[in-house]
Amino acid sequence: MDPRAGSGGLRLRIPRALVDARLGPLGPVDADGLVALELRWAEGRITDLRPLEAAAAAGEALPLALTPPVEPHAHLDKAFTALAHPNWEGTMARALQRNQQEHGERSAAQVLERGERALDLAWRQGLRAIRSHVDSVGPAATPSWEALLELRQRWAGRVELQLVALVPLSHWLTPQGEELARWVSDRGGVLGGVLGPPYASGLADREALAALLALAERFGVGVDLHVDEADCMPAQGVALVVRQVLEQRSVVPLVCSHAASLALLPERRLAPLTEQLAQAGIGVVALPLTNLWLLGRRPGRTPLLRVQAPIRSLQRAGVEVAIGADNVQDPWFPGSDFDPLELMRQAAITSHVVPTRRQGLTPFTTAASRLLGLDWDGVLRQGAPADLVVLDATDWTGFLARTPHRRVLRAGRWLEPPPREQPSPLLAGMGTAPAPSC
Repeated sequence: MDPRAGSGGLRLRIPRALVDARLGPLGPVDADGLVALELRWAEGRITDLRPLEAAAAAGEALPLALTPPVEPHAHLDKAFTALAHPNWEGTMARALQRNQQEHGERSAAQVLERGERALDLAWRQGLRAIRSHVDSVGPAATPSWEALLELRQRWAGRVELQLVALVPLSHWLTPQGEELARWVSDRGGVLGGVLGPPYASGLADREALAALLALAERFGVGVDLHVDEADCMPAQGVALVVRQVLEQRSVVPLVCSHAASLALLPERRLAPLTEQLAQAGIGVVALPLTNLWLLGRRPGRTPLLRVQAPIRSLQRAGVEVAIGADNVQDPWFPGSDFDPLELMRQAAITSHVVPTRRQGLTPFTTAASRLLGLDWDGVLRQGAPADLVVLDATDWTGFLARTPHRRVLRAGRWLEPPPREQPSPLLAGMGTAPAPSC
């Protein structure tokens, strides 16, 4: 028995999508897709789930609760570098320039500090897993991996950290690429790369992608690509990935992150491509915040073109879709702080992904869990982890009105509130001095 694990119980409103369908009738589902439940746990695991009587539930103010969300796409190695390497122009070219400058100055100690800060924020704000891409060529590649592997071990049992080797796609055609694939596989990582404008001429991209898929199958690892992060040449990268996966009959777990330029396709071209993605078993991680920050910019004009993955079209076709925050306070995006609740609130605005419905909630929870291959799918049932994020909102309207305060339950124990919900030292003492006399 884990000495940290406790026992207890709560009366809550839970999204029906996060409760095991095999439990049978759980009482009425309200207009927000919520059910009123009494939940009990012991030794860090759920022992009982039962519906509240309709009359009692209707007359009682019950807190809204979620299972801990998942961050399917991050960059811990460069997080929190925006102050030293700003990109207020918000262009892709400037972001890449600043990224390369930062990479040349990066040390293992810096990545340890950034990663520790990120994981502590994630833990206290409710995330249970993060997949981080890692710059894996150049002078900072080895220090970045060493630091993040140390952090993965340090945070095991609290936040699951998955690591993806981020390299130019052509790297997988080289002997160094094969050596990297073996090294990453030995450390339980994932292979990645970048496929997007400017595309290589001739068959170079296709050959590199074929080599990557072959290495992934050979070493038994998954693939997570940056694909079509662009507002031009729509879906060229995704179409190539689909063709190559079907041609090679690849069965490795594969994710296309970004897939933003799909949104520029007319429906007659988008529909068959999304169906092919589903047929090939390829998942998509949409990253609206970074994409809306970088893409569709026109000097001196308010953007009319808002380029991001077409989440609803992908879901209709049967594609597994997750939503991630991507960059956190770095040259690619100056905002965010590993808060999954804020990402959910912003996605409701940026992408019209509304959490009152299953397909508006799963990209942060169950679908993200499946794409990352996590042991727990994030669904409440007997024997599941006693892990919850309990909010001071009673419904989704309250959730969207303002970022709610939360309490995070892990293995039946309550964590301290996250820093953003504690008094700010910047404001200490304000309002305590007597008002000046007239």
